[in-house]
Amino acid sequence: MDEAVRLDAVSKVYGRGGNAVAALREVTVGLRRGGFTAVMGPSGSGKSTFLQCAAGLDTPSSGSVRLGGTELSGMNETRLTELRRERVGFVFQAFNLVPSLTVEQNITLPFRLSGTRPDRAWLAEVIERVGLKERIGHRPAELSGGQQQRVALARALATRPEVVFGDEPTGALDTVTARQVLTLLRETVDATGQTVVMVTHDPLAASFADRVLLLADGRIVDELDEPTADAVAARMTRLGAWN
Repeated sequence: MDEAVRLDAVSKVYGRGGNAVAALREVTVGLRRGGFTAVMGPSGSGKSTFLQCAAGLDTPSSGSVRLGGTELSGMNETRLTELRRERVGFVFQAFNLVPSLTVEQNITLPFRLSGTRPDRAWLAEVIERVGLKERIGHRPAELSGGQQQRVALARALATRPEVVFGDEPTGALDTVTARQVLTLLRETVDATGQTVVMVTHDPLAASFADRVLLLADGRIVDELDEPTADAVAARMTRLGAWN
């Protein structure tokens, strides 16, 4: 399997001594390149820590994380920042747009920060794909929540990242708008081979993925391929009973 991300025996412990809390416990898993993986679990299961370690936003207490062939463990914060900027895209529940910038300026902000220039043909394709062609001169306050999340998604895709990480990307959206954003993510995976890893609490959102990893108490305890919303909800109910 061609893996975009690989975690081997990854543990993350916060605090020390009697106050230590294990958020991840020796997690080993590979995430397929060109796949759409959803990560789910009860509150406190470690799913957000999983995403942060996989994306290089946090450093494991032990174990190995690789993005493609690059080992992240041991990198200093400066190098991790460069790696995230060059090879990773992020979409969060909060849209994290700059209010004073237009749609196009928000999308191209990563290039301004890195001192590079976007591929204009790819940028135009991304803007077209997310349905923002008629909104590129607007500012965030002039957009709906769904349109703002589309801007955030376009910004994540514009740099052609190896992996797009989503942390509850539809959590602040209504059901109809959330489905539109998830459809865009699904189409991006299918049409361009983009790798997507998404943390979510919503079984319907997870059903857009190829694979669902279920965490409990810092461990992967189950997984589903070709998930349906009903199957995910049933597994989540079982997880709730275990905790």
